[in-house]
Parts: sequence; C-alpha cells; structure tokens
Amino acid sequence: MQLSDRGYRKIKAYEGYGRKLPDGSCTAYQEKINGKLDIPTLGYGCTVGVKMGDVWTEAEADAKLRTEIAKHERRVAQLVTVEINQNETDALVSFDFNTGGLAKSTILKRLNAGDREGAAAAFAAWNKFGGKASKGLTARRAGEAALF
Repeated sequence: MQLSDRGYRKIKAYEGYGRKLPDGSCTAYQEKINGKLDIPTLGYGCTVGVKMGDVWTEAEADAKLRTEIAKHERRVAQLVTVEINQNETDALVSFDFNTGGLAKSTILKRLNAGDREGAAAAFAAWNKFGGKASKGLTARRAGEAALF
C-alpha cells in the first residue's frame, strides 16, 4: 500500500521546509546533537545524498521527498506481515521516514504479532532527539499513534 495524499501532507507538515531562502528555495542544514553535527538535511527532511551547500527549489524538495518516501513505502510493505489499512500505512511510513527504525521497533514486533493496540502505544518510545525527550517528536509520535 502507498502513502495517501493526507499522509504525504502530514509528513510535509511534520518535517517543515527546512532552511528557506528569500527566493523560496531552501538550503542544506545540520542540527547539533550532543555537541556534534547531525547529517545534512534539505527540503522536507531529506538526507539521502545531501551535502552542505546544496540548494533546492520547492519543486525539487517535493520531488526528492516523494523519492525518499517511496523507499519507506517499500520497507513498510516488506517488513509488515499482516494486513494493514491506509491509516496504519500512513503512520508507519511517516515513522520510518523520520526514524529509519521500523525494522528494529517494538511497533513492528507488536503489529506483526497482531497486537495493534500495543503497536500504537509503542510509538511513544521514539520521542528522543540526542537522547532527550523532544516536544516536537513527542507530538509527532502521538499524531502517528492516533492515525495508526
């Protein structure tokens, strides 16, 4: 199953447009985590092949996001062994896009064991940035769990 338009809009809203320039394009940036720079990010949370100094138009950022999301759609399809609905798909793709951690998560283990309530509850554990609970990630995980 593929991400819905609603799911796509949610990911864009969660990620934001990054470092917007006056002309509407965006530039790569890095966040500091525990005093160290994280990997370069650009557009709507994209990291694949991004290097500092890169600049994308909003159309390029949108296209790159769709390309990255397609990889996470495939991962969800490969990892989930039970039938899932559109909301569950959207929540899992959003989660995996943001964390890359679906394969090793309790969310996946519980879902594949048929425990949907337990899977939804397990989203909350993934709310840390640099080892500390983050308001933004706590809100995102709650939104993903509710959608799920």
